[in-house]
Amino acid sequence: MDVSSKLRKITYYGTSGKCSKITRRRRKLKRCVCLLPQSGELEFPRVWEELRNNNQLCDGVVRSTSGREFRIHRAILSAVSPYFKALFTNSINRDKEENTEANTNIPTPILETLLNYAYSGKCFVDEENVESLLKFADQYEVMGVVQLCCKFLLDEMCPANCLGILHFAGQYFCTKLMERGKLYVRQNFVDLLTESSEFVNLAVTELLEILKDDDLNVKSEEIVFEAIKKWVNYMPIKRKVYLLELLKCMRLHNLETKQMSKMTKWSLIQKDPECKQYLVESQQLLRQFLLDNPAISEDNYSFRPRIPYEILFAVGGWSAGSPTNFIEIYDIRADRWLLSTDTDSVPRAYHGLCSLRGLVYMVGGFDGNEYFNTMRCFNPVTHEWSECACMYYPRCYVSVVMHDERIYAMGGYNGRIRMNTVERYNPDKNQWELIAPMLKQRSDASAAVLNSKIYIAGGFNGQDVMCSAEMFDIGTNQWSYIPYMNSVRSGVSLVAFRNALYAIGGFNGYTRLTSAERYSPDSDTKWSEITEMMTPRSNFATITMDDYIYIIGGFNDLLVSGSTTINYVEYYDPDSNEWLVASSMNLNRSALSVCVVSGLPNSREYSFLGRLSNGDTEKETESREG
Repeated sequence: MDVSSKLRKITYYGTSGKCSKITRRRRKLKRCVCLLPQSGELEFPRVWEELRNNNQLCDGVVRSTSGREFRIHRAILSAVSPYFKALFTNSINRDKEENTEANTNIPTPILETLLNYAYSGKCFVDEENVESLLKFADQYEVMGVVQLCCKFLLDEMCPANCLGILHFAGQYFCTKLMERGKLYVRQNFVDLLTESSEFVNLAVTELLEILKDDDLNVKSEEIVFEAIKKWVNYMPIKRKVYLLELLKCMRLHNLETKQMSKMTKWSLIQKDPECKQYLVESQQLLRQFLLDNPAISEDNYSFRPRIPYEILFAVGGWSAGSPTNFIEIYDIRADRWLLSTDTDSVPRAYHGLCSLRGLVYMVGGFDGNEYFNTMRCFNPVTHEWSECACMYYPRCYVSVVMHDERIYAMGGYNGRIRMNTVERYNPDKNQWELIAPMLKQRSDASAAVLNSKIYIAGGFNGQDVMCSAEMFDIGTNQWSYIPYMNSVRSGVSLVAFRNALYAIGGFNGYTRLTSAERYSPDSDTKWSEITEMMTPRSNFATITMDDYIYIIGGFNDLLVSGSTTINYVEYYDPDSNEWLVASSMNLNRSALSVCVVSGLPNSREYSFLGRLSNGDTEKETESREG
């Protein structure tokens, strides 16, 4: 049985778990130490274990539930456990002699493990012993073992066991683990619905708390509705009384009227006049909202957007005839673009952008005069920019990807020639290294990572727009050709999505393209066409979010005056094989780059809801309406 399935067996107590008044009072007073920064195995003097093994200088005895005796050194056991310190020193009954013996209710294997920790600083935790070990380590205040158990549970947390771990942590006042568990539940809610057998056992108060949370990571409120149905249908007779209260947790702003009509057909809603009336009124309110398009209020709960788990950063680019240092943020939950004040000091375009360990890295580029070999790093939490090690070569029109916590910069233009050189950045060493060059010189190409291999396609070699594509095997440090694309494409975007590569748009030497093509290395021998974009464009930005491919900005052909920069955004739905419109950026621009940072602790600052709270949405709203 694997670790995940073992951990699913952690006892689920919900709201029915009981403990004594004394225990509850102690937990209220006790400070949580379950995930302190210094938690982990310690190195104790080896002589302690030697003295224990040789039974030397022992001055006390502890007994397990079976009566087995362990000779110990009271000072050593007192050092890791305030409980034993108080017991052995008689700090409660100071007029009595110090105790030298202690009877415990700890099973023999667990007591042995706790004593091993006391003497060595090491403790073996696995799925078999973690529940008992945490229980008795908490009871006897061996806080180092509590920390190790909580760290183990955190490392093994998955959608199948997170609710069990969350309730288990609550029993032992592991508040930090509970906080992490609650965050994990909200961030992985969709997977939890399908993988957790414990979801249907949630108390209604717990479910309401989850569904009301602004940070709940759902791309549509339909998922919230499905969660409500699943929970209520598990015990419909008992739980249908909570249905109206649960429906009011939904944010109706991102539902269409036809989706709400579908909800009303659920039999339990049909039989509940209050629920039925609530949804009918909500439909009317939504229609009115779509007609009038009023400003969204933070207090209007039905239209209050959730906070996105993924924050999209659009940095730099070419706008109004020159490079820009503007940054915009896209809130996918509100479908709004927000201007940021976190601009870098140097405008640049034709650069690369990627996220790594919660940081945004901007690679190479061009400011209208200089071709950069620099890399800048932005910290979204501190809002600070910093300089990183320089690349070996200046690169604009560069292709950048991140794989296995390394940043790859491929090809580009150094101001004199198109290059085939490739270099890789190690953030731990703050150092670039040259690796095997590509088979062809390319600038204005695009790269993506699929199944641990790096692919690059299209571009310009200084004379011709290219349709060739190649693949880099990191293990062998070698490049090899893959099938050529159907169209030549410079300023193209290559995206890895659902086990396939998508080459989208670009410039064929005469015009900007709307066409796109798809290639799966595992099953295809050639590229195949997919539905064309609505807007022809090249040198645009591309990202995958919410299981869609987003296309942002770029150059667009005009019939009269040549090309122009645009702010149009559209996204591709692979299930329907169609392109849909999203809100446009505030700024027209091409040659920009975008990346997504997930799970920011301050994601509210970058959300539309956060701007609503600060009353700072007027400019973005005017831009959207314009």
